[in-house]
Amino acid sequence: MNAQYSEKVMDHFMNPRNVGEIPDADGVGSVGNPVCGDIMKMYIKVKDGVIEDAKFKTFGCGAAIATSSMATELIKGKTIDEALKLTNAAVAEALGGLPRVKMHCSVLAEEAVQMAIDDYLKKTTGKGLEIKHHEHEEAHKC
Repeated sequence: MNAQYSEKVMDHFMNPRNVGEIPDADGVGSVGNPVCGDIMKMYIKVKDGVIEDAKFKTFGCGAAIATSSMATELIKGKTIDEALKLTNAAVAEALGGLPRVKMHCSVLAEEAVQMAIDDYLKKTTGKGLEIKHHEHEEAHKC
């Protein structure tokens, strides 16, 4: 990683927050990009409609690790509805920006959060989300 990355991206890559699994997670979401090979798994623990804990495991480039880390930080303490409003642009902005060719990493982070919430809702209400996934452009290489 070099000067094209912000200090925050480097910090979340070198010192990622919330790495690991939640064994008794209320929701688990897995996403991947077949073009670059990044894979993210997001775990959430929910109490009274609020995400009290979030963890992740990511196999991928530094930007993928940084966006996963930031996404967990942004959803902890939020209600399910608030967490569903998280966008890839918000993740990238919170990291001080990402190079255009790495924006797909923030998309994966957004989708991993949505998939974890979808899993939680299916388990608790029997009905999941209607998720529309972003198209992963072939130009994005990790």
